[in-house]
Amino acid sequence: MENKNKNIRVFFVVSVLLIILDQITKLLIKNYFGVSHTGTSFSIENWQNIRIIGDFLQFTYVENEGMAFGISFGAGKILLSLFSIVASIALAWYLYKLKDYSNWVKFGIAFILAGAVGNLIDRVFYGIFFDYAPIFYGRVIDFIQVDIPDIHWGFIDYTYFPIFNIADSCVTVGVVILLIVHKQIPSLAMLKNNIDNVPEIAETNGINPITEINNMENKNGIE
Repeated sequence: MENKNKNIRVFFVVSVLLIILDQITKLLIKNYFGVSHTGTSFSIENWQNIRIIGDFLQFTYVENEGMAFGISFGAGKILLSLFSIVASIALAWYLYKLKDYSNWVKFGIAFILAGAVGNLIDRVFYGIFFDYAPIFYGRVIDFIQVDIPDIHWGFIDYTYFPIFNIADSCVTVGVVILLIVHKQIPSLAMLKNNIDNVPEIAETNGINPITEINNMENKNGIE
């Protein structure tokens, strides 16, 4: 049991380190661009954008009122902030319960948790920290701009990929990992009932833990 607890702590440490990286990059970018707030608006003193790889990859400072990748949430901002808190707590609980399961699933949840908490900090605290909005009404700092072929389709009009940050990237990486190893993801019922000793073969050979448990029950004559 102690080894399992130590193992799961590693993934929480991964989340914390990613959250710190996300927050450091946001504050560095804000300082480098010379951003200042006046009321609810902000101004940029030093740069409009910084080319990293020509026009393909640039740093462009924006403050996002809504969700990841600039998705707007309208007037329900406080609901989004409160939902983010609940979701982060649920992800932390889920990650803790994964101590008997695949390390790849743990990595996926750890990355998503880091992304959720990283942007949550912006929404909850940045408004009061930078003195432009009350608690829960802060804006998420985005700065990574990637050029893509122009897309003009109905109401969709993109000349570059929606500007994002490290936290958004963590969520994307976590989701991709979980999609790859989806057969190894345990159900909520299994975690809630604290089903232990799931064979490690599931991690290496892609065997679904639910199937493995059913096979064990059939061998023991359990109906």
